[in-house]
Amino acid sequence: MKYLNEFRDGETAQKLFREIARITTKPWALMEVCGGQTHSIIRNGIDQLLPLGIELIHGPGCPVCVTPLEMIDKAMAVAAKPGVIFCSFGDMLRVPGSQSDLFRVKSEGGDVRIVYSPLDALKIARENPDRDVVFFGIGFETTAPANAMAVNLAVKERLKNFSVLISHVLVPPAMEAIMSSPINRVQGFLAAGHVCSVMGYWQYPVLAERFKVPVVITGFEPLDVLEGIRRAVIQLEAGRHEVENAYGRVVNFAGNKPAQEMLERVFEVTDRVWRGIGMIPKSGWRLRREYRDFDAEYKFEVRDIVTQESSLCRAGEVLQGAIKPTECSAFGATCTPRSPLGATMVSSEGACAAYFNYGRFVKVEDLAPACPVK
Repeated sequence: MKYLNEFRDGETAQKLFREIARITTKPWALMEVCGGQTHSIIRNGIDQLLPLGIELIHGPGCPVCVTPLEMIDKAMAVAAKPGVIFCSFGDMLRVPGSQSDLFRVKSEGGDVRIVYSPLDALKIARENPDRDVVFFGIGFETTAPANAMAVNLAVKERLKNFSVLISHVLVPPAMEAIMSSPINRVQGFLAAGHVCSVMGYWQYPVLAERFKVPVVITGFEPLDVLEGIRRAVIQLEAGRHEVENAYGRVVNFAGNKPAQEMLERVFEVTDRVWRGIGMIPKSGWRLRREYRDFDAEYKFEVRDIVTQESSLCRAGEVLQGAIKPTECSAFGATCTPRSPLGATMVSSEGACAAYFNYGRFVKVEDLAPACPVK
């Protein structure tokens, strides 16, 4: 409980709010990259208490949200096959595909199981040698090392009945795509601390210099987020664009080298489609050719499944920071956690779910921040 209490202290938060208000002389737009940061911001009302000129733009760092529609359809196709045990994290079961979701496959007789680690799926494969066990491996650099390790162990143990359906995406190319977009409004980034705990932040100085944008490595507790905002505003007000580490208790520049070596051994960089955003070059990982026997897309011949995004869902604009969830006409009406149109309303890290769960049913322009810019 030490760190929970230490980084949620109300008196310290008030001091940070006052300091941010004191140093802010111009309007600035900052993007928090990670969905976990978004939920911390909305749950604690941070965006409503900042100076009027500070806008927080919610980024695409929700792994469930950006998993492409076609990958959900591939997962359902594999899960519905006879003899398959399909393992996934719980969030993915309710993410809508083009026609249905994994819960529907389960209700219709598919053996779909919720697991908490790819190692759980490996255990199931050992216990069921006559069944094909597939793990749905999604997410950013944070979850990828465990999935790579599971594949590596399966190779060593010669578990021919184990495979993975991989949909891993990478944060730096997404940040580059956002900054290159003609609709971009982002002037500074709060980078995802857990991603940097694995990968370090050696990739960010080039991005900061190219786009003249400050990048502050930030944690997830309220005081973490406020400190990240404070540092970003200081840089913007001074006309600087540097990479700062405000999450030093967890992150270092080089990152976790053994994890990076495992990733390099098992995966290779590839182009990836992001749900609601589209193709981002070199923004994901796939299994290397030598691990193809453990690639569920090849094993179950689902590589050619391609689907179209729903025109009713504006999740892609939310993920790019172009709109807030409340600016979508479907929000809270035809799109709710019980009947979601898109993944951003399903995931525990989705911006739409955050706005819904914490009662944000008002337009952003109707809010009255407590600390206006001087």
